[in-house]
Amino acid sequence: MKQTSSGEVVIDFRNVTKRFKSLTAVNDVSLQIRRGQFVALLGPNGAGKTTLVEMLEGLKQPDSGTIHILGRQWSDGEKQLRMKISGVLQEPLFVNKLRVIETLHLFGSFYKLPRKRSEEVLEMVELEAKRTALVGTLSGGQRQRLALGVALLNEPEIMVLDEPTTGLDPQARRMTWEVLRKLNVQHSATMILTTHYMEEAEFLCDRICIMHKGRILTEGTLPELLKAHRSGEIVEYRIRGNVACDELEREDSVISYHFDSATSRARVRVHDASEYMSRLYGLVREKRIDIDEIMIRKNSLDDLFLALAGREFHE
Repeated sequence: MKQTSSGEVVIDFRNVTKRFKSLTAVNDVSLQIRRGQFVALLGPNGAGKTTLVEMLEGLKQPDSGTIHILGRQWSDGEKQLRMKISGVLQEPLFVNKLRVIETLHLFGSFYKLPRKRSEEVLEMVELEAKRTALVGTLSGGQRQRLALGVALLNEPEIMVLDEPTTGLDPQARRMTWEVLRKLNVQHSATMILTTHYMEEAEFLCDRICIMHKGRILTEGTLPELLKAHRSGEIVEYRIRGNVACDELEREDSVISYHFDSATSRARVRVHDASEYMSRLYGLVREKRIDIDEIMIRKNSLDDLFLALAGREFHE
C-alpha cells in the first residue's frame, strides 16, 4: 500500500502562461504537486500538456508566471535541477549494438556514478535476465524498462513520464505499470505522467489533472472528481432485437440514457442501480424482451474524461 505523500510542495506553477505567436498553449495555469505524488496530466491533443511538461523540464521558459521546482527556478538553479529531475520519453533512443549493462554504465558515467549503481538499477527495472543482451534485440517493453533504468540512475526526486507505454502490447504495458508503481511506492519519487490511456492513469496515479485549451479544467483524486463531475452508476445491456427500453428514460433514478440501434446496446447512468434494475426487469417481463447481456459498474476515469470531452472540450 502506498504511503501518504508529504505536505512538501516540490513543483509549484504560479499563473504560468506560454504563447506561440497567436496560440496560447498554456493559459494562466497554477498547480502544486507534493512530494511522492503520482500525478496524471490528461487532456486531448493540443490541450497544453506537452508545453507544461517542457517548461517543467526547463526545455521552454514561460512568458509569464513562475515555476519553482524543489525551491529553485531554472534561471538560477539549472545545474542542481538537472541532477534531481529525469524523464522517460515514449520512444527512447539507444545504441542498438551496446549491451544493456553497457548502456547503463554509459549513462551512469555522465553522473560519475559507480558501476554498482547500474547493477542496482538493472534489478529495479527487472532486466537482470537481459544484462548482456544487445539493446537492438530487446522488445518494446524491455526497451521502455531500460529507459526507466536510465532515468533512475541519478536517483531523481522528480520523474516526468511522457506517454511511456504508447505502442506497447497489453502485457508489456502492464509490466511497465508494475515497475512504475513499485518505484513510486518504494522510493517516494514524485511522478508526472502524460498519457492517453485512461486505465493507465487510473491504475497508477493518486491525483488527476485534466487540461483543455491551455487551462486546467479540474484536478483532484479520482473519487473527488467522480463525486464532483460524474456521480451515479453505469448500467449497460444488450437486447435481442432492435427494441429500446426508453420508457425508463424518464425515471427519477436515470441521469442519462443512450440506445445504439446499430448494436442494440443501451448505456444508462443512474443514481441507484438496484432501483433501476428492478424497474428494468419489470419492463422486460411486460414486453417479453430478451436481454443477451447486462453489466453494472461504478463510474471510471474513462467515463469522467468522456463526459468532460462531450461538454467542455467541444464547447
